[in-house]
Amino acid sequence: MAVGSGGSGAGFLAVDSGGSGLRAVVGVPGREPSVPRESREPVRTGTRGIDPGHLMEQLLPMARALTDAYGLDRVAAVVVGAAGLASLGDALRAELPGALGRELGVRTVVLAADAVTAYVGALGPHPGAVVAAGTGLIATGTDLTGWRRADGWGHLLGDCGGGAWIGRAGLEAALRAFDGRDGGSAALRACAEERFGPLPGLPGLLYPRTDRPAVLASFAPQVADCAVHDPVAAGILRAAARHIAESAAAVCPTSGEPRVALTGGLTHLGDPLLLPLAEELARRLPRAEQVPAEGDPLHGAVRVASDLVSRRLTLPSDERMFSVVHTKGD
Repeated sequence: MAVGSGGSGAGFLAVDSGGSGLRAVVGVPGREPSVPRESREPVRTGTRGIDPGHLMEQLLPMARALTDAYGLDRVAAVVVGAAGLASLGDALRAELPGALGRELGVRTVVLAADAVTAYVGALGPHPGAVVAAGTGLIATGTDLTGWRRADGWGHLLGDCGGGAWIGRAGLEAALRAFDGRDGGSAALRACAEERFGPLPGLPGLLYPRTDRPAVLASFAPQVADCAVHDPVAAGILRAAARHIAESAAAVCPTSGEPRVALTGGLTHLGDPLLLPLAEELARRLPRAEQVPAEGDPLHGAVRVASDLVSRRLTLPSDERMFSVVHTKGD
């Protein structure tokens, strides 16, 4: 059955499913979208990857409340930007479009990696590279004929330069100072003890946690604070800047006039990270224009949805990162 009680014709539903929960808005092209609704519960992952049933369980009440409040006659298209889609999205790709068609009468569904919606939110349909850097880190680039990605391999295998990487490096420097080894930082040791207590207890606090990346990343702001006066902390952020620039260079188009932007929580670390990053990007990508991100992944999902409904979508398809699926609807 189609949702909505009438008023604004056919519109879209745009969804951002990330590590901190689900956010959704509805809208129509040329009109400001609705105020977002959100859940604080991330969509579960299991042996089949991202759980489409759990996503629908959270999304359906939001969708119905949003369309009623906004006055949509029906939702013509849904765009879902999902964290982990490229590697954990097989069940989502197989089941979510049909479920949305049955429950909302939707005829077209776009499934996008959140790195793609982060890209579109930051740059729109323009060639370039976007590094989404929060707890983790992934770089996405396009020349508008295909997508490229770099890193995004998680805190054990990669995400180099991301929040968890910075926090872990800061805690290592604190422990080096505690041990009396080279490379230690008394300033970071003091910050770590203030935040986590006596350092011999840190492994017991950290290793059993299922949210280890978030705990590590929570120490990144302290590293940035110390970097103003502590050379070890400053060196950690310079190394993070090199890693971020390396990932951007790996995906950025080599011709034309590409743009490059940073989005995500690491932008809040300020000059201790952003100044060395600007230098590294200028060195590695001298032809690219460094620009501020225009918006976040939900903004990117709205842009994709508006272009889709208006039949102006020009982004390239990709089997795992960006696909348009036509359903039977209701």
